Amino acid sequence: MNATIGVIVAGGTGSRMGTDKAMVQLGGRPLVERVGAALGSVGLPVVVSGREEAFAGYEAVPDAAGFEGGGPALGLLSVFRRYPDADLFLVAVDQPLLRPATAEHLFQLPGDAVMPAVGEHPQVTCALYRKACREPLEIMLSTGEFKLRRLLPRVATTLVPEAEWATWGEDGRSWLSLDTPQAVQAAEALL
Repeated sequence: MNATIGVIVAGGTGSRMGTDKAMVQLGGRPLVERVGAALGSVGLPVVVSGREEAFAGYEAVPDAAGFEGGGPALGLLSVFRRYPDADLFLVAVDQPLLRPATAEHLFQLPGDAVMPAVGEHPQVTCALYRKACREPLEIMLSTGEFKLRRLLPRVATTLVPEAEWATWGEDGRSWLSLDTPQAVQAAEALL
């Protein structure tokens, strides 16, 4: 299999939200369904990482055993282990405003890791990770390094600046994280 799989990272505890973020409603739909629909609209099969059982109709990929607190890096590696020949488009479950056009533009760019940047800040949870990222992730996690941002200097990384992603019609909403009930309420105006 040499395809791209959409990965919804949904293994967090939702402590700032006060509940499971995946099931929080935005515009009458759970966040996980909104992210999954955006990924599906660009033709990607979708899996949910960080869950033990199928979730919201999507295949679950549990976090690999032996790691605690691995966050998105562990979720990404766990899916790479299940699908070693696939490229992965990673989106956090609390980023339900992903624009399909943004994903499509990122797919067309070169690099092992491809993502928008806001200033000097790479948006690591709205990004394409090609299969060349797997081995460096394995090494990182084996040494206890769980910051996904630390992967970027280890692979060929393409950071897309605002001057470019703005031409796609992107305004930053694709990586807007809804971490609190107040953020969800404010996001209603963006629908």
